[in-house]
Amino acid sequence: MILIADGGSTKCDWILLDDKGEVALKTRTKGLNPAVFKPENLKARLEENEDLKTITFKVSRVDFYGAGCGTPTPVKNLKKILEDYFPDAEVNVDEDMVAAALAATTEPGIVCILGTGSNSCYFDGKNVHMQVESLGYVLMDEASGNYFGKRLIRDYYYNFMSDDMSKEFAKRYDLNADTIKKNVYKEDNPNTYLASFAEFIFTAQERNGYFYKLIYEGIEKFIERRVMCFKQAQGVPIHFIGSIAFFSEDIIRDVAKRYHLDIGNIIRRPIDGLIKHYKHNVLKVN
Repeated sequence: MILIADGGSTKCDWILLDDKGEVALKTRTKGLNPAVFKPENLKARLEENEDLKTITFKVSRVDFYGAGCGTPTPVKNLKKILEDYFPDAEVNVDEDMVAAALAATTEPGIVCILGTGSNSCYFDGKNVHMQVESLGYVLMDEASGNYFGKRLIRDYYYNFMSDDMSKEFAKRYDLNADTIKKNVYKEDNPNTYLASFAEFIFTAQERNGYFYKLIYEGIEKFIERRVMCFKQAQGVPIHFIGSIAFFSEDIIRDVAKRYHLDIGNIIRRPIDGLIKHYKHNVLKVN
């Protein structure tokens, strides 16, 4: 049986497929980003899932696609952990962009991730091609969860929010300066912590002018820097993967019109598209 994982910094979805391409198990662990978490933390997060314990020796192949899996050292660390946990399985670790591309389309296009972090690639129908190497949540990640989280915190402290919104934001989150600085500068996975604030935008009862402007500016920066950098941008569909993209679809389409872009699929969870890909293209089940 093949175990497929789609992992980010916040969460990781796991799907076990039998030989007929049917879902034998579906579960979720905390995020397993090897570029953010220490190996001992990755191991602990894997081991605390009870569902995975039941299939440790039943899996013949593990295909892990994840954030932070674009450079050799993190990949090596995570691969070793997975090989130890699934001793009878062939283990493959690849970056989340590959999973996003396979989930979004079988044709050439630009595929974008807007989740806790953000990224983009050109998919030629078989392989992904990166134009800009991602430098992570501190220097890049436009329009991601952590990008919007940072914006909200800054706007709150700079008094850019209305009084009512500022009060509501303070009700929902601990905005004590010491708490924020401790989580950002001293605790593990600050990107996930920052992204947690973005929920304030996307769970509001209405999308007011402030929220619309915030999202629009983030999407615009992303398209300028991570989509228009591809020479194929105005000739192929632009697909989006991730929760931020899913809840911002109307604004993505608004911004895209300015750049004469053709928006393709917008998918909240790539794992669903991966199931179809594996069933038809790997297991060859019709």
